[in-house]
Amino acid sequence: MLAELVGGSVEDARVRAAETPLESVIAACENAPAPRDALTALAPAAGVKIIAEVKRASPSRGRLADIPDPAALASAYEEGGASAISVLTEQRRFLGSLDDLRAVRAQVGIPVLRKDFIADPYQVYEARAAGADIVLLIVAALDQRTLVSLHELASSLGLTALVETHSAEEISRALDAGARLVGVNARDLDTFELDRDLFGSLADRIPAGVTRVAESAVLSPDDVRHYREAGADVVLVGEALVTGDPTARLAEFLAA
Repeated sequence: MLAELVGGSVEDARVRAAETPLESVIAACENAPAPRDALTALAPAAGVKIIAEVKRASPSRGRLADIPDPAALASAYEEGGASAISVLTEQRRFLGSLDDLRAVRAQVGIPVLRKDFIADPYQVYEARAAGADIVLLIVAALDQRTLVSLHELASSLGLTALVETHSAEEISRALDAGARLVGVNARDLDTFELDRDLFGSLADRIPAGVTRVAESAVLSPDDVRHYREAGADVVLVGEALVTGDPTARLAEFLAA
């Protein structure tokens, strides 16, 4: 599944590159709004912080919500206390787009994450050109040389990389690449099975000074509490917010 998702995203990026050459995208980066400081926005604090996600669908659950106005949803998230917004831009299985990201970035004042299956420099440049402040890099999808290269490129553009991991070995690779924002995804991206306890088993391997993000398997306030007690500084929430009352659910999660 992961190979399919990465391959599809890269193929779609190449189609866009044929229409908008890399040189044009790099030029657009210079005119994009300055990146927001995601590390400060997501820095460890007394309470848990939430990255709230704009997510229409997923490979495991299919269509979740229509979300005709992603900017309005993101604005509700911001007003409800989210510290950052995640926008799915993968179009085949998640039904997202860079237009969603642009609309959200224009609406909110908090950092915006481009959540996609990034494996090519073009995708990093177009994320910055579209206004992203954070990009997702999935260790399992990248060899170490590519991971380091993409992380360095993101940093050079003023972006923060959320480096996603699923094992102790992947955390080590993320840290070696210079990651300061490390996520542990409870969802196995090969099988799509969930393990809510994975974060707790790996959290101690993420050192002080690196922000810890728990991803996936969040359906209730108890799940947020579980992650917080296991050492999460930030919890990324998608499905649970878009399938219910997003404002009310977000309040419950922050209160947890």
